[in-house]
Amino acid sequence: MEALPANETRVLPGPEAIAAKIPDGALVALPPDYSTPAMAVVRALVRRRARGLRLLGVPVLGMAADLLVGAGCVAEVESSAVSLGEAGMAPRFVEAVERGAVRMRDSTCPMVHSALQAAEKGVPFMPLGGVLGSDLLARREDWKTIADPFSGAPLVVAQAIVPEVALFHARWADRAGNVWVGRRRELATMAHAARACFVTVEELREDSMLEDEILAPGVISSVYVSAVAPAPRGAWPLGVPGLYGVDDMHLAYYAEAARTPAGFARYLEEFVLAAVPA
Repeated sequence: MEALPANETRVLPGPEAIAAKIPDGALVALPPDYSTPAMAVVRALVRRRARGLRLLGVPVLGMAADLLVGAGCVAEVESSAVSLGEAGMAPRFVEAVERGAVRMRDSTCPMVHSALQAAEKGVPFMPLGGVLGSDLLARREDWKTIADPFSGAPLVVAQAIVPEVALFHARWADRAGNVWVGRRRELATMAHAARACFVTVEELREDSMLEDEILAPGVISSVYVSAVAPAPRGAWPLGVPGLYGVDDMHLAYYAEAARTPAGFARYLEEFVLAAVPA
């Protein structure tokens, strides 16, 4: 498998090429279902039989995680929640945790964001006021309580998290590798914090978005993007705001099918392993 890329952004042919660059065992940061996960890459990871992945929800996980867990691609999950939203629980994730097939590291939304912001800023930890009094503190060796050096009041600090890979889908990238994410700033934090960032996009633009006064504020610079790949409808069955919505019927179909190992296997055969286009 090819090593993770350095600074230069590359345009790859498609989701399969991105999946080939994510090594087994990697710590992969994934966005929530409402923030355009790269579902086409997730399916490609299942097809290439990725193993031992460690998933970080930023700050929660959904269908992408459930698919990867159910397909045996995941060793560990860190997130503040894993669910299919209105479609219910994430059935393959729940079953895997209950039988001990996947290690679960419970977190909270502020702690995930703070740990990534620490990595983004190049500092070893980030302080925050929440989580004090929670029993999670006794379960997380990477969370500590310290005294505020100015007031003496207690603070919790989150150790920086540096994902090996940030993975998500976006509406646009330009040929230089700049990626437009609009107001989804957690995607920018992921890209800044991670060692490598891979993005599938609906469309490759020929113009430089950094030169567009309207688009530039919502752009992640190519400095933080390792590779982009075109993948029309690459978030399906989830949605891309302003372009297409969540396929609620398909999500409900998945939730029902994934309740049993046999149903999940049939779903994989029909919609993942057969590479059926969205």
